[in-house]
Amino acid sequence: MKKYIKYIAIPALAFGFLSCEPEFDESVSEGDFFTNGEADFSNYVAVGNSLTAGFADGALYITGQENSYPNIMAEQFALAGGGEFTQPLVNDNTGGLLLGGIQIAANRFVLATDADGNPGPALLSGTPTTDITNVVSGPFNNVGVPGAKSFHLVTPGYGNVAGVTANPQTANPYFVRFASNPNASVIEDAVAANPTFFSLWIGNNDILSFATSGGAGVDQTGNLDPSTYGGNDITDPNVFASVYSQQVDALVATGAQGALVNLPSVTSIPFFTTVPSQAIPLDATTAATLNAVFNAYNTQVLPGLAQFGVITAAEATARQLSFVEGANFITIQDEDLTDISTIVQGPPFNLDPVTAGLLSQLRQTTSSDLIPLTSAGVLGTVDQDSVAFLISLGVDPEQAALQSINGVTLPLGDQFVLTSDEQALITTAQSQYNATISALASANGLALVDASSALAELANGGVAFNGGVLTSDFVTGGAFSLDGVHPSPRGYALTANVIIEAINDTYGSTIPLVDIGNFATVTISDGVN
Repeated sequence: MKKYIKYIAIPALAFGFLSCEPEFDESVSEGDFFTNGEADFSNYVAVGNSLTAGFADGALYITGQENSYPNIMAEQFALAGGGEFTQPLVNDNTGGLLLGGIQIAANRFVLATDADGNPGPALLSGTPTTDITNVVSGPFNNVGVPGAKSFHLVTPGYGNVAGVTANPQTANPYFVRFASNPNASVIEDAVAANPTFFSLWIGNNDILSFATSGGAGVDQTGNLDPSTYGGNDITDPNVFASVYSQQVDALVATGAQGALVNLPSVTSIPFFTTVPSQAIPLDATTAATLNAVFNAYNTQVLPGLAQFGVITAAEATARQLSFVEGANFITIQDEDLTDISTIVQGPPFNLDPVTAGLLSQLRQTTSSDLIPLTSAGVLGTVDQDSVAFLISLGVDPEQAALQSINGVTLPLGDQFVLTSDEQALITTAQSQYNATISALASANGLALVDASSALAELANGGVAFNGGVLTSDFVTGGAFSLDGVHPSPRGYALTANVIIEAINDTYGSTIPLVDIGNFATVTISDGVN
């Protein structure tokens, strides 16, 4: 096999839809009259994580903040008695953060073309100018903190700069730059802003970090001590219920009314739906070569392990590797499978340690597996570290390259696949979190916003607007930014509308919706100012 795989079957991105934005009439006409109903929007405070902050394209930048759903909502609230809405704006549209002049967070993504003319996300060049040691003074109406999990909002010292470089990290750099004092908690600052109305959207990161890591974290269900959690772990539902209740109690104690936003399925976002599980294109000759390479594994090793009772017959079947002309499933390492690396080094197989390690937890993806967007730059490429290692063992360079093709002869690691079992853990936690949110909305007479259904609609056909259809397709769908996780301005406008509709239904207000067609999608590389 002389030619190695250098591309994967990801839908091509198009520039045509970016050339211009349709123009629409203003959604609010002169002379229109809107009412606040039973709500008081004079001091609206938004509490949450990156979604609330306006994070997009992998970074926090001014335009993203200006198009955050709370800022969009506040502009609509102003038509019915809403007051000023302040945000802890960063310094530029570059994105990224500095700590004492040293960059600690990456710049934003923009849509650019590579050397071959292929469009895709690329990091914007330049040095950010937002240094977290330059603390800005509040109080602020938007207290969304990118990266925050539910329990972080009630944690004192989450804005202490000393905790940013601690090991483990105990503070959040985004909160450091606008916390009222180093020992304050996010919810304390939100309450201190004296809200008359609030929105609370928190809990996505309690499962999202596990998902985006390919399930590399731990499901902490049963562990009630979040101080022992890793960054990619799933938060125990009872911990979530406890801290979420604290947050709601603190906010309603001010006399404020508000809206609670439930959690959508994190696996419905483009980060997980863009790269197909059957993403490896092969010609007939290459497929035949690969089948020959794995023939002994399929016909001798796996049946033998099943016969000896090391693995079940079902696992032996699931681990069979088969390649065909056309699109093929990806070869992965599944940590839920039996580790056979030490077993096959002994009789009767007597495999060398390198081969045994390669086969340890090997299988191909199925249509139920989800492949994170981060795998796009890895699939089908030759892993040079693997090549160098094999050559050091005396393997011929050509054969070393053949055995080092990511996702084909070299399995993708756990961080590059979210298995159906891992998805089930996420779904279970999400359902329990949402049950808590729903119960607290009902008990406190608050609006319940069904973001879960809204994202499902985006992912299944899309949402029509005056000028097109908004979908969750990566880039071309218009709803998501270039990180595949956070909305675009147009997606945030849709989010604002979904929340406003729930508020109007609950409080009898008549806050107008925005025309989402008036908001942008993604930014091409020369469109940043």
